[in-house]
Amino acid sequence: MSKIKKKLKSNVLTFPSKLNEGEREVEAIIFAAAEPLDLDTIESKISKKINVKKSLDKLQKDYLLRGINLVCISKKWSFRTSENLSNLMSQNKTIEKKLSRAAIETLSIIVYHQPVTRAEIEEIRGVAFGTNTLEILMELNWVKPQGRKDVPGKPIQYATTDDFLSHFSLQKLSDLPTVDELSSAGLIDSTNIDSEIFGTGKFYKEKQEKEKENIYSNIDEMLSSTLNTDEDS
Repeated sequence: MSKIKKKLKSNVLTFPSKLNEGEREVEAIIFAAAEPLDLDTIESKISKKINVKKSLDKLQKDYLLRGINLVCISKKWSFRTSENLSNLMSQNKTIEKKLSRAAIETLSIIVYHQPVTRAEIEEIRGVAFGTNTLEILMELNWVKPQGRKDVPGKPIQYATTDDFLSHFSLQKLSDLPTVDELSSAGLIDSTNIDSEIFGTGKFYKEKQEKEKENIYSNIDEMLSSTLNTDEDS
């Protein structure tokens, strides 16, 4: 019988001691803080007059063998991942970022004017390319080089990819809204566009000059709203 009692006694688990109300407040204040807190700041936030330093020492001891430790650096207290578990935190994380307006405008032009060269895109937009605008679209695999144009210099032409169709839930490019549909939705001014050549490599009338930069005035907003919907889902 005594052997059984001895065995049971050896299997008893030791849990951290129960925290009093003041210690719970200190724990909560440090946990919710956006940055490490010094002793005076912690004392100013608690509702009771207690020995905060003593409470911190007790909490530090209770958290010593847990996944999160209470640490004091430069006289400021904060919770941090235990050092021997820090390797678990160094994992790759995908960060979603919205496309810039320049990238959306460039994508819009390529979509309806492909295949198109860099110079032609700049001509339609009316401004020179920003840094890495095309490169960003190619990294997303929405745009790819599509041969070279048969003109002096043989510039590279760009077109959309199957991944672009997949992202916007399109079966084929002809599923894109037509000039009449975009005009009806108020996204473009159809008076400046030749509907017969819409999306066939000559999106705007070649003789048009100063007005051409406005024909894409809101197509980029259409693509942008689709992108924002995907990010929010």
